[in-house]
Amino acid sequence: MWPVRIVKIALVAGASLLFLLVGVNNLIDYQTNFDAVKHILTMDKIPPGPFAGRAIVASALHHALYLGIIGLELAGGLATMIGVLRLWRVRNDSAKAFNREKSLAVCGLAAGLGLYFVGFATIGGEWYQMWRAGDYNMQEPAFRFIGSIGLIMIFLNQSDEEI
Repeated sequence: MWPVRIVKIALVAGASLLFLLVGVNNLIDYQTNFDAVKHILTMDKIPPGPFAGRAIVASALHHALYLGIIGLELAGGLATMIGVLRLWRVRNDSAKAFNREKSLAVCGLAAGLGLYFVGFATIGGEWYQMWRAGDYNMQEPAFRFIGSIGLIMIFLNQSDEEI
């Protein structure tokens, strides 16, 4: 159904905007979120314990990992943006054509979902014990992103019927 396609395109566009805004904001105000990444990786905001050996104290690695996060945000944003353009172009075409053009949007959504689920919830949250880091615990915003992106991905991947 045609209105459903428009909603799918609009939601993917929203995810693209989210990824691009977060990535660009991290570049413009590099230090703010870099501090969070640095504190999580050094594990200096959690009580000493058996996980202290996991800490990364090399500043160069902090910057490299933070730039990797920004790169994934921007890559996910660009992929979903191009995916939106492709979907828009075939919005009135056959269901087969519309379904075929979903792949780049799905890849962009998967990049974001992977970043926030694997990067923040799994590695940051559990490996580096981010949940114990007080003000530097970024799990709540990560879970908002995970939920939103996941729902958009599920909705987008529902097969479209002929219009």
